[in-house]
Amino acid sequence: MDLQHLQLQNFRNYHQLDLHFSKHTNVFIGSNAQGKTNLLEAIYVLALVRSHRTSNNQELIRWGTDFAKLQATVQKAASRLSLELVLSAAGKKAALNHIEKKRLSEYVGQLNVILFAPEDLNLIKGGPALRRRFIDMELGQIDHGYLQNSSRYRQVLKQRNTYLKKLKRKQAHDRVYLEVISDQLAGYGAEVIAARNNFLGNIQKYLSPIHQEITAKQEQIRLEYQSGITQNNVSVEEIYQQLLNQLQANQEHDLWVGSTSVGPQRDDFRFLVNGNDLQKYGSQGQQRTAVLSLKLAEIDLFGNLVGDPPILLLDDVLSELDQIRQTQLLKTLENRIQTFITTTSLENVDLQTIKNPQIFKIRAGGIA
Repeated sequence: MDLQHLQLQNFRNYHQLDLHFSKHTNVFIGSNAQGKTNLLEAIYVLALVRSHRTSNNQELIRWGTDFAKLQATVQKAASRLSLELVLSAAGKKAALNHIEKKRLSEYVGQLNVILFAPEDLNLIKGGPALRRRFIDMELGQIDHGYLQNSSRYRQVLKQRNTYLKKLKRKQAHDRVYLEVISDQLAGYGAEVIAARNNFLGNIQKYLSPIHQEITAKQEQIRLEYQSGITQNNVSVEEIYQQLLNQLQANQEHDLWVGSTSVGPQRDDFRFLVNGNDLQKYGSQGQQRTAVLSLKLAEIDLFGNLVGDPPILLLDDVLSELDQIRQTQLLKTLENRIQTFITTTSLENVDLQTIKNPQIFKIRAGGIA
């Protein structure tokens, strides 16, 4: 899979932009606040119809304009696709091969991307919300069913929390309706938990050998999904029943606080190296190595599940990695995957491991 052509209109600080890319390595170079990261963000938004930097779509639209339009041509193994996404105050409209999709979930997954940004280095040190967001974004690209179930779960969760508050304030009295909502929530939640656990199990197969190679077989890594639900070797129906039982057991507590205290919105996963929790006991080098290994494992997983390797976006992270990890990353990517790199200086990039990169000099929302 490679992104051949990108057009932007009124996206962030870009008024108009029209670029053609190398199918190997593309480097965006420029000073800070010129628009390098905005270009990577545009590719990310085209792929997932949401930004990794903000949840406010209005921030993506150029100041003083009413809409932003993103278009791209993508070459896949067996087809060539035209993608289009329009952002406005009315919402988002996505089109595939010039045909508008009624549901965004029908569009997501046509362009697969793996993003490695500086904040990803906090994936281990940061809070559970960061790790939940990571797994939701990555899994959503390769499993449309997960996208739909997680979206429905969030909708029903919002309904339940709203109704819990009404019951607490004596604005509602029907406990049967609460039981109906709880049953629906358990159904969608079970699908979400099972898919997340399966995803982590799949990525583990690629993560272990990559991490062993980088650490010279000195360390063994394992991902562990943390939930109040027992997921190992149990069916979705069994997870549903466990979750429903927990919702019922916690109902009085939820009524008191006015929100739902159990479910996948509270779950987490952790990194274990040689059996030790990396967040608590890992060095900064070990944590960075684990995240680097995870990103490399994602590339292999996506390539095998989708049939095409994804596009890799490296947002100013090479300077955050030492020379050994930087070289390992670039050698692993060489001639395997289309890569987009942002940097303020080529001194941060080991050009000896990149053959014939295409370089774009970014200045004030344009190509200098």
